[in-house]
Amino acid sequence: MRKTVSFTRHSANIFFHLLTRCNLRCRHCYINPDQHGRNTLDIDTIDRWLTLFARRHPSSNVIFLGGEPTLHPDLSAAVKRSRQLGYASVTIDTNGYLFHDILNRVTPEEVDFFSFSLDGLSPTVNDPLRGDGSFKQCTHGVVAAKARGFSVSLIYTVSQANIDHLHRMPRLLERLGVDRFFIQVIGVRGQWTQDAKRVESLAQVDRDTWLKVIPPVAEAVARRGIAVTFPKVFLGSDEPFECAGLVADNYFIFPNGRVYRCPLCEDYALHSLEIRNDRLVEAPKVNESDLFPLLIPEGCVMNRIIQPRNLPQADGLGYKIACCMLKEEITP
Repeated sequence: MRKTVSFTRHSANIFFHLLTRCNLRCRHCYINPDQHGRNTLDIDTIDRWLTLFARRHPSSNVIFLGGEPTLHPDLSAAVKRSRQLGYASVTIDTNGYLFHDILNRVTPEEVDFFSFSLDGLSPTVNDPLRGDGSFKQCTHGVVAAKARGFSVSLIYTVSQANIDHLHRMPRLLERLGVDRFFIQVIGVRGQWTQDAKRVESLAQVDRDTWLKVIPPVAEAVARRGIAVTFPKVFLGSDEPFECAGLVADNYFIFPNGRVYRCPLCEDYALHSLEIRNDRLVEAPKVNESDLFPLLIPEGCVMNRIIQPRNLPQADGLGYKIACCMLKEEITP
């Protein structure tokens, strides 16, 4: 069954970057230490910030990210604390190297999903994007997590560099025992966008290609019993545009205390909130919250004035650009 996942304020999603350090140097990495901070949060700070958001949203979902979150020596303690605080779900996003013996320091009852990033069905496709040996390590990590009883999701970031190989992923997903598959559209943001060669080779696919390739692949994956989620990206001219910043509760927390509501703004000091003395306070104006209500014919205002290279102008073409947080889901 295919459906658009509606925005809701009934639960919040907390995207908690514990650090920005990583063992890989993926070509399309969006982490920007100049804007996100270079420090690694200590466990006491993590505890206080988890408590802060648990009190604000008792039924929040927390997703631990980095950099590479398993590089944090106290990730297991953060997971256990999340459960004590009553978070509705806990996810760990990882590149698959699974540092600090994390699989043996948490349980399937504590972690709802280990979410692995893999951008190709073979080392030939994946490793030029994510680093030599990363395909082998990631797939070994998936197998190890499944062997210990964890639910596993896999994230595939689509660009010109790998979209031609996406249709071959369903068989690999089934063989690995993946429970959920996430297809993402590459965002033209982060430090890599300053490299003209990388921008050209990692460009986003156009609308016709996206609609021709993504839904059929998602349906093929779902037929194998695997749930699939992917961004809607394009709206028909008759479909209403909604901004998640206005109608949903998503928080992107970084080690320097910045808290964004829209991921497209993260390369700039446009965060609407920040953590000061363990309190969540409004950031000085002008910030992203002032931009959320703006309406333009193309749909998402952030793609037009914050990330103008992110997607082509849609006005007059018969479609609009959806909020980047709007997802479609196909379930078996």
